[in-house]
Amino acid sequence: MKRSSAAALALGALGVVFGDIGTSPLYALKQTFTDTRGLTPDPTSVYGVLSLVFWTITIIVSIKYVSLVTRADNDGEGGTMALISLVERVKGLSARTKWFLIGLGVLGAALFFGDGMITPAISVLGAVEGLEVASPGLAEWVVPIAIVLLCGLFFFQRFGTGVVGRAFGPVMLLWFLVIGVLGLAHVIAQPGILRALSPTYAVEFAVNEPLTAFLSLGSVVLAITGSEALYADIGHFGRRPIRNAWFALVFPALTLNYFGQGAIVLADPGAADNPFFRLAPSWGQYPLLILATAAAVIASQSVVTGTFSMARQAVQLGYLPFLTIRHTSEKEAGQVYVPFVNWVLFVAVIGLVVGFGSSTALASAYGIAVTGTLTITTVLFFVIARHRWGTPMWLVVLGAGSLLLIELAFLSANMTKVLSGGWFPLVVGVAVAIVLMTWHRGREIVTRKRTEQEGPLEDFVKALSISDRPPIRVPGNAVFLNANAGTTPLALRHNVRYNHVLHEHVLVLNVQNMRIPHVPRSQRLEIDDACVPDDGIFHLTVRFGFQDKPYVPAALRLARQKGLDINLQDATYFLSRVTIVHTKEPGMASWRKKLFCLISRNAVSPAAYFGLPTHQVVSLGSAIDI
Repeated sequence: MKRSSAAALALGALGVVFGDIGTSPLYALKQTFTDTRGLTPDPTSVYGVLSLVFWTITIIVSIKYVSLVTRADNDGEGGTMALISLVERVKGLSARTKWFLIGLGVLGAALFFGDGMITPAISVLGAVEGLEVASPGLAEWVVPIAIVLLCGLFFFQRFGTGVVGRAFGPVMLLWFLVIGVLGLAHVIAQPGILRALSPTYAVEFAVNEPLTAFLSLGSVVLAITGSEALYADIGHFGRRPIRNAWFALVFPALTLNYFGQGAIVLADPGAADNPFFRLAPSWGQYPLLILATAAAVIASQSVVTGTFSMARQAVQLGYLPFLTIRHTSEKEAGQVYVPFVNWVLFVAVIGLVVGFGSSTALASAYGIAVTGTLTITTVLFFVIARHRWGTPMWLVVLGAGSLLLIELAFLSANMTKVLSGGWFPLVVGVAVAIVLMTWHRGREIVTRKRTEQEGPLEDFVKALSISDRPPIRVPGNAVFLNANAGTTPLALRHNVRYNHVLHEHVLVLNVQNMRIPHVPRSQRLEIDDACVPDDGIFHLTVRFGFQDKPYVPAALRLARQKGLDINLQDATYFLSRVTIVHTKEPGMASWRKKLFCLISRNAVSPAAYFGLPTHQVVSLGSAIDI
C-alpha cells in the first residue's frame, strides 16, 4: 500500500509540479539559437549550449531545489510566502535587515504573479507553433488558436481543477515518455552528442566566445522555468515523491530531449528555428502537436492554480485585502478559485499573446521573472539555513556564493533584454510588490489606531457590570467579529452606546491568521468568559493557518462541542465597517495612503471572506484617519 501511495503521489506530481519545466523544451533551445546575437549553430556552439543547459538543470534544479531548498518547509508547506513566514520568525537579525529580507520575499512573490501571466502565453504559443513545422501554410492561425485555448483555460477555472487534475498525471507521464524516446532516437543516431555532458564544453564555449556565451544565458535559463514549483508544491505531494519523480523520469527525459534536439541542429543547422518538433517523423507531427498542446495547457493550469494559492496565502498573511476565494473541492483544501486574480491574469495573458505574437518574442520577458525569483529564493534560503538551522558560516558563504554567482550571471544576461520585453515582468513585479507592501504597512497603521479607539475588552465588560444604567438584554445570540485580540469591537461599543441593547449571548470573536499552513482542529477554537462570569459575554479566539479555509460558522460549531450553548441559526453577526480617511499625518507617503484607501474601498467584505450568512449580518460604521 505504501508503494502504491508513493507511486500515486509521484504520478500526481508529474502533472502539477513538473508541467512548467516539462514544457520548456518547446522553446528553450529554439530561443537560445534564434535570439542570441552572434550565436551560430556550429559544433562548438551546440556542444557549449547543451553543456550549459544540462549543468544549469543539474545545479539549479537537482542540487538547489530538489536536494536543498525543499528542506526549508514551513510545517510541510513551501513557496515564497512560506519563506517570508520563516524569515519573520528568525531571531538574531536587526529589524532593518529583517524588513529588507521580507521585502525581497515580497518582490519574489510579486515576480511569481508576473510568471503566472507569462507562462500560459508562452507555453500555449510554443505548442501551437508546431503548426509552422507541420503545415507552414497555417502559421497565421497560431495566435487565434492560442487565444481560443487560453479563453477556454480561464473560463473553466471557476469549475475547479478536480476533474482536469485527475488527468494531469497520466498525460504528463505520456508526455515525458514521448519526449524522452524522441530524444533518445536521435542521440542513438549521433551518440557523439553525449560528449556535451562534460562541463568542459561549457567552459570552453565561455572562454572562446565570452560575449556570445554570456548572452546565451538569457535563453538557457528558460530550461529551468517552473523550478520554483518544486518548492511551492511540497505541501501537496511531499518532498520524497517530488524527488523520486524528478530523478526517475523528468530529469532523464528532459536531458534526452535536449540532447536529441542538439543532435538535430548539429546535423541540420537550419533546424535551429524549431528543433523540438523536428524530432518527430512527418507522420508524428500532428500527434506530437496535440500532445504538446495538452501539456502546455496543463503547465498553464499549474501556474494559474499556484497563483491562486499564492494570493490566498498573501491574504492570510496580511499582504492583500480580503478577496473572494472559492474552494472548488470538498476533499482537497488546496483547490481554490480566486475570481479577481483569474480575470486579471486572463486580460494580461491575452494581451501578451496579441502584443508579442510568438513564444520567441515572449521569451525575453520570461527570463527576468524566472531569474529574479531564483536569486531571491537563494538569499532567503541561506538566511534560514544560517539562523534557524545553525549551518556553519563557511558552508553558507560557499553555497550561497556559488549559487548567487551563477544566478546573478543569468539575471545580468536577461537584463540586456529589458527593452525587448523584459520590462514587463519588472513592471508587474514592482507594481504588485508596492501593492503588497502598501497594504501590509497601511494595515499596521489602521490596526494601531483602531486599537486605540476600541479600548480593552476587559474594561468595557467590567464597566457594563457596574453601570447604573445597564443596556437592555434582548433574546438571541450576537457574534461581534473583531480584528484585534483583547479589544472591544467598535460595533459592540456603538450598539451599546446608541441602541442601548445587549443580546442574551454575546460572542466577541477574534480571528487569528497563524504563520503556519494548518491549525489542528483541537487548537482551532479557544473560549473564555471575558472577565465577568455568568454575564453572557464570551471571548472566542479562532485560529486559521494560511492554507486553511477561513470559514467562521464551521469554527463556531466547535463552540457547541465545547459546552457553549448557542444557536447559530438565529445568530446575528455584527461587523465594524471602518472607513479609512486620508490625512497628512506621518507614517506613510501620501501617494501610498491614497493607494491604500483605494484598495480598502474595493476590498471584499469580511462577511463574504469568512463565509457569514448574508441575511444574518449587520454592519456598524466608524472612521479612522491615517
